Amino acid sequence: MSHSVPVASERTLAPGYIHLGVSKEIGPTLQALGVDPDPVIRAAGLDPRLFDDGMNVIPFAALGQLYTLCVARTGCPHFGLLVGRRASILSLGLVGRLMRHSNTVGDAVRALVSNLSVEDRAVVPSLTISDRTALLTYATYRAEIGSVEQILDAAVAVTVNILRTLCGSNWQPDEVLVPRAAPADQALYRHHFRAPIQFNQESATIVFPARDLDLPIAGADPLLRAMLEEKIQQLICAQGSDFSDEIRRLLRTRLTSQRCSAADIADLLVIHRRTLSRHLKSIGMGYREITNEIRFEIARQLLQDTQVPLAQIAAALGYSEASAFTRAFRRWSGQTPTAWRDECHHE
Repeated sequence: MSHSVPVASERTLAPGYIHLGVSKEIGPTLQALGVDPDPVIRAAGLDPRLFDDGMNVIPFAALGQLYTLCVARTGCPHFGLLVGRRASILSLGLVGRLMRHSNTVGDAVRALVSNLSVEDRAVVPSLTISDRTALLTYATYRAEIGSVEQILDAAVAVTVNILRTLCGSNWQPDEVLVPRAAPADQALYRHHFRAPIQFNQESATIVFPARDLDLPIAGADPLLRAMLEEKIQQLICAQGSDFSDEIRRLLRTRLTSQRCSAADIADLLVIHRRTLSRHLKSIGMGYREITNEIRFEIARQLLQDTQVPLAQIAAALGYSEASAFTRAFRRWSGQTPTAWRDECHHE
């Protein structure tokens, strides 16, 4: 099914949809590699005219399919990195503009974490500060998507561009963690990030000094910031809240790094644990069911895109032993993690 052109506007998003934003750079990236973008975009079930405006909306699953086709047609395994390199703070629409006019870099990053859902309902950022180090992490939480490693490469690449816009063009992170197998040629990653790159990681994370969050943003306009904050709040209120979707977003950023019991999630949502259970029961779901669904998504991504050992994946997902993870994965998929990984790599 081909997705036609909606009228571009500051529209609200349903779960699993995104404004094109950064992905608007897919066409120019294909052209730079000598490939006509229109047939590739059509093959993903999308109308090429959508890519005329970054505010147009597409399903995230279609974006994953498009990235898969782009890698196949160009033979470029780091296609997503090239897309992210071309994008800028303006690629994030209202959220990018709010970041540009925030008071400090920390305010800008927190604006990104709090508000990205008005631009993108499938990628989730989170900020953690530990031992004077800031970790800005991206995760996806949609089971039906493909090419997660390309999408996360693009997200991390554009975010480094954004931080250089806010901090100065010479800014560089301490290191960048990438949830994909190490490519044969890592030169482009090193050239763009200007920092050590750690492949085969559990998350897509930019690591940098926490003191950078205190840097003031030159030229920020307080009046414009207030107008943008008001507009974004209107959009957040208008798009409402899908309760199970909100829990999935919280779990996807916390499951591999923090405690995320039902009580923890209830605290984050500022509701009682019993209220959380009642809400989930009303939509026919249980907390453990959603947690296992997210664990299965993370496990599939790490098995497919990385060479992270099974014991490390098991530990990241909260299992005390690899054997417990293997039993759980067999329940979810009907096969062992090793067999699933082997099958992925032989397709």
